[in-house]
Amino acid sequence: MSTSTSAILGLIFLGLANASVFLMFKLWGYPFDKETHTSSAPRSLMLLHRLIGYAYAILYVFMMWYMVPRLWNYQVELPPRTVAHLMLGITIGVLILVKIAILRFFRHFEEAMPYIGTTLLICTYLLIGLSVPFTFREAALRTQTDAFSDEGIARTRKLLENAGLPEEAPLDQLASKRKLQDGQYVLQRKCVICHDLRTILAKPRTPTDWVRLVNRMAIKPMIGEPIYTEEEWTVSAYLIAITPDIQTSVRQQRQQQMRANEAKAAAQIATFAMEMDIEVETDITTTPYNEVEAKALFEDKCSQCHPVTDVEDYPPRFEEETTEMVARMIDNGLYLEEVEIEFITRYINENYLDSE
Repeated sequence: MSTSTSAILGLIFLGLANASVFLMFKLWGYPFDKETHTSSAPRSLMLLHRLIGYAYAILYVFMMWYMVPRLWNYQVELPPRTVAHLMLGITIGVLILVKIAILRFFRHFEEAMPYIGTTLLICTYLLIGLSVPFTFREAALRTQTDAFSDEGIARTRKLLENAGLPEEAPLDQLASKRKLQDGQYVLQRKCVICHDLRTILAKPRTPTDWVRLVNRMAIKPMIGEPIYTEEEWTVSAYLIAITPDIQTSVRQQRQQQMRANEAKAAAQIATFAMEMDIEVETDITTTPYNEVEAKALFEDKCSQCHPVTDVEDYPPRFEEETTEMVARMIDNGLYLEEVEIEFITRYINENYLDSE
């Protein structure tokens, strides 16, 4: 089952959960005879609710039938998101069994059904939230890559000539959209058995290095289905094709880290200058400190990630904590110029520093 099909079924699963729970809320508004365990709700609504529940349970079993075996073809140590996804799936299965048991054998627990149904809905939202957004994001990234374009395919074909592949490797076929997609499939389904995908794509490599790396991994003993020779060629071609995207990503990360280091250094200089009561001259700006501008800057920048009242509720105790707090904001992706760091740091120290 493809990831797109899995995502569509997941959304249908979520829709059935919503319909079942909110229809249940309506049905429980009708008078209920506890002695006979019968409700005065219309039979048509009762039947509709039952059919939705059956459809929900059947779709759950269908998805688990396809999803659980995939765990054996994944990493030996599952990542946290997959573990959370698995635990939620198990929880939903247990709740479904409890509901069926109550309806069939333990009707005296029927008053607990609204709570069980609501818990099922919450678990379904969490389950779908852990999978479907990432599926759509993966699909979006797949369409954004230049590897499958005519220009990217032509570049890959040229690089494959000197990549060190054996003579019998069909270079023209490997440098095609279909074969590159096959290589992507091998990477996502077989290579991740032993390696995290982020580790594989951590840094760009030359075409020859990719071919050697894939061959070295293919001949190692592994859990699950081995990587066959043709799959070695296709995944090597795909890795060669996406190398420019990896280079761009690494370059952006490097630039972001450099900006973060520069910003941290500027924050430390600003704090040191305040402690020593000296003026710091920079090549970027000679703007004198203005408290009104600093306040506006503080409210504008800091409110992008959290309410400004967070600083009031949990003020820094020392100037070093202010520096650490500003540095943490920068690590989280907030870009600040040196003069902005100086203004924000000084404003926080003068107005929020906890003197107790």
